[in-house]
Amino acid sequence: MTATAQKKTPLYDEHVQRGGKMIAFGGWLMPVQYTSIVEEHRTVRSNVGMFDISHMGQLIVDGSSARQWLNKMLTNNIDRLDIGLGQYTFLLNEGAGIIDDLIAYRISEEKFLLVVNASRTDEDFAWLDRHRVENVELRNRSAEFGGVAVQGPRVVDLFHELLGDDVDLPARNQIVDFRLEGMSVTIARTGYTGEDGVEVFFSASDAPKLWNLVLEKGERFGIKPCGLGARDTLRLEMCYPLNGSDLGFFVDLTKPDFIGREVLRQTKENGPREKLVPFRMKDKGPPPRPHYSVFNNGERIGEVTSGTLSPSLNWGVGMAYVSAPHAKIGSKIEIEIRGQKFPATIEKKPLYKKP
Repeated sequence: MTATAQKKTPLYDEHVQRGGKMIAFGGWLMPVQYTSIVEEHRTVRSNVGMFDISHMGQLIVDGSSARQWLNKMLTNNIDRLDIGLGQYTFLLNEGAGIIDDLIAYRISEEKFLLVVNASRTDEDFAWLDRHRVENVELRNRSAEFGGVAVQGPRVVDLFHELLGDDVDLPARNQIVDFRLEGMSVTIARTGYTGEDGVEVFFSASDAPKLWNLVLEKGERFGIKPCGLGARDTLRLEMCYPLNGSDLGFFVDLTKPDFIGREVLRQTKENGPREKLVPFRMKDKGPPPRPHYSVFNNGERIGEVTSGTLSPSLNWGVGMAYVSAPHAKIGSKIEIEIRGQKFPATIEKKPLYKKP
């Protein structure tokens, strides 16, 4: 795909103006960094950083059968959501293959907002539409809305500065509507970096105003705009999957029926063939990268799914799928990097723990 075919978020011009290094990502032109990945990563760990998430898809599910239908389509239990709450969940095919990982918010009695991955929006919409039942409306509002994620330990200070000291931010996993300088904004507190954080959704036409307002008010808290590079290193330190590759806690097998349930039930019963594990390199060699092979005593036992040099830990870290018998914490493994094998250890999640 040529660069001209890539889509632009409503914040594209702001990124270019602030020196963002733009790359193609999932069909979009997005900033990978402004200054450096390490600097932006450390800003989020110590102060506060802001990411453009306008490329994420936003789907609205509405209607009298919306709740029951979504419970059949998604792995987590929608019945546990009160109005104004969200949960992380998966959309699976019949073979329990992951179509996407997403966050589902219940925004009124029978109305839900699904925030889905940018590159999967059209596929998710088509899959859901194909399985849609009576009394369920499905709408893709992605083009009409923008979004930012504001992450870091000073996020509460910043939002008091924006909304007033007497305004409480939503609680964890809660979603609330606010007015901010004439703009309608929806703030959700899910966070995805291991720090406190909020996601803010707003009309696409308000995007530049909101972006610049947050950066201006956040200046005294050390805010910086951040790119995809820091997003990935922050998530990896916390062992959050970068590509929805680990279902883990976000499946409710007590639900009687959802797409992919039977395959997952059998997998749980028989035990998975492979497990997704975090690892840390033993020596300060080259950092691990996706698709590198993992070995144990000369036998190939798996493959790296994501890897980097951790800016917080200053070590090479990563996640890898390895065969279940080799997935124990503390196991010694080797990562093959450019034909040479480097020692590593399987670690406990998360790799980064707040001091």
